[in-house]
Amino acid sequence: MHSRRFWIVMIFAGWSFDFLFWKQAPGINFAIFVSLCLVAGIALLGSEGMWPARKSLLLLPPIGFFAVMTFVRMEPMTVFVTVCAVLGLMAVLVVTYLGGNWPRYSLVDYAIRFFRLYASMFIRGMFFIQETRRRKAAESGGEDSGAKWKRFWPAIRGILIAIPIVAVFAALLASADLVFSQRLEDLADIFSLGSLPEYIFRGTYILILAYFLGGIILHAANESRDEEPQWVFKPFLGFTEAAIILGSIVVLFAGFVVIQFQYFFGGEKNIDVAGYAGYTYADYARRGFGELVAVAVCSLLLLMALSAFSRRDDRRQRMFFTGLGVAVVGLVLVMLVSAFQRILLYEAAYGFSRLRTYTHVFLIWLGFLLVAVIILEILQRQRMFALAAVLAAAGFVATLGVMNVDGFIVSQNVQRAMDGKELDIVYLESLSDDAVPTIADEYRSAPDPSALHTDLGLVLSNFANSEQFNKKRSWQSFNLAHKRAVTAIDELQG
Repeated sequence: MHSRRFWIVMIFAGWSFDFLFWKQAPGINFAIFVSLCLVAGIALLGSEGMWPARKSLLLLPPIGFFAVMTFVRMEPMTVFVTVCAVLGLMAVLVVTYLGGNWPRYSLVDYAIRFFRLYASMFIRGMFFIQETRRRKAAESGGEDSGAKWKRFWPAIRGILIAIPIVAVFAALLASADLVFSQRLEDLADIFSLGSLPEYIFRGTYILILAYFLGGIILHAANESRDEEPQWVFKPFLGFTEAAIILGSIVVLFAGFVVIQFQYFFGGEKNIDVAGYAGYTYADYARRGFGELVAVAVCSLLLLMALSAFSRRDDRRQRMFFTGLGVAVVGLVLVMLVSAFQRILLYEAAYGFSRLRTYTHVFLIWLGFLLVAVIILEILQRQRMFALAAVLAAAGFVATLGVMNVDGFIVSQNVQRAMDGKELDIVYLESLSDDAVPTIADEYRSAPDPSALHTDLGLVLSNFANSEQFNKKRSWQSFNLAHKRAVTAIDELQG
């Protein structure tokens, strides 16, 4: 790979990050930077005859979708998880750039390849520089290609030593003569010397970022040719031990589910069963939801670990293990239904919030992942769990982006208010600009005069007069959600 061209492109990428993000609010800048990195990386590698594998190209559409979503939404959690999704998918693209076998990777494969990518960020650039110097030395007949730079080092050292000395004397002379001090200030204004520390800092992190990006590109060129993913650990746990563990869990979960059916699935009249008088649905929703989700996640991880590390020597053992695994997952699905019902009750009692909405969506995708686990276990394709997990995670992130979390919260809480429940206008005012178009639509449809119409008008007025809403945004910080919010308020005021 051509060294000079490579580092010029990497430094340009580092500078573009500074240009797009320095003192800029998040917006379209992230999507532009991602696009620049993809184009630069593929162009550099393609110029050396290294084009991405066909299956690796399948990662580009979801990367593009999530990158666009970062400036379509402003709700913090949605933006955060979409940024994480873009970075995660780009990492997958890098580690499987030439091989294209990412759908077949296990969780262990992903972990090892991500660790290698992280290491390459630090060491690949040094190796590349050393290799380039050796190659140039060989081409020049054995003479060190860096020798011609040695005559410049005395001058560089002299400049570095002279700068602080001159600065000290200049400060003393400026204190001794006001006219000289004014001339120094004028000189500093002309060359923006007052911002010199900032320029040094920015130049330093641009070079560091360029070096890290170079390591990532070099990793794709040298470490992404793996054709056949391999297990790292061999099964070491006996079938008997694994069967006892899974059987014990099945018995425990079955007992819990039976008790759940006695009161929670039986309706409100059964909430006092077994002497638990005084508890309400809200008490159960608040108390048990988090624990049930934790049980579901931990059970899934335990099942995957036992599936990977336990031996099944014949068909009977494999079928028995599969039966226990399906029983565990089936019971966990019932618990998820209970958890989902609890969150619905909690939302009905206290209204919708961001955290409850995230959890709402998460439960649905966790349920899909559990169903996928059952199918993979029956088909004896446990290795594809990593692919199922990636797809479920991508589905969760995409759902948050498409549904507009803050707009959903507004519509649901306004509906509750129309049914006679209290509307928390303070919470509505804490939402992002994603909520404004929905609030404007609800304001138009609310009867006038009414308390709901007045409350929604107050929320819109506070949005329109807030300092953050009226803060000027550069083109790097352009966000479609903010644009829509401004348009919605302007239409009402016009």
